[in-house]
Amino acid sequence: MSDIHPNVVRVTAAAKERGLEISTRRFPEGTKTAADAAAAIGVTVGQIVKSLVFGVDNEIVMALVSGSNQLDEKKLALAAGGSKCARVDADAVREATGYPIGGVPPFGHSTQLRVFVDPDLLQYDEVWAAAGTWNDNFGANPNDIVRVAGGVVTDLKRA
Repeated sequence: MSDIHPNVVRVTAAAKERGLEISTRRFPEGTKTAADAAAAIGVTVGQIVKSLVFGVDNEIVMALVSGSNQLDEKKLALAAGGSKCARVDADAVREATGYPIGGVPPFGHSTQLRVFVDPDLLQYDEVWAAAGTWNDNFGANPNDIVRVAGGVVTDLKRA
């Protein structure tokens, strides 16, 4: 068990607490970007869940976006009931989630974040998300990820 990163243990435990059994896989070549993850896992880029952390007004929120889409920051601000949306730095991401950029999972964060989900993820039977590190990922039904993350499905895609 010692070869499993503590972040992966936390993500797996968070899923289990909410009734979702996940099996993580390690990809030594790295899965930091959606394209890297899709190539390593052997799925389409659209099946990769990008866990993006943004500040909307004075609140940190998360957007789960299909790897093939770009986030529309105005749509995220609107969904969160705010007016301004901006990226936050790596330290703010780690503080809000407990994970490094490139390894942020859709749930199991160190603080309670509101989560907004790109509906394009729901077209797949299985999507893949980071499991707490740049190399560890898990596959799951997107509806299970939405449920466990407490996500709100809303249009987030840049047109």
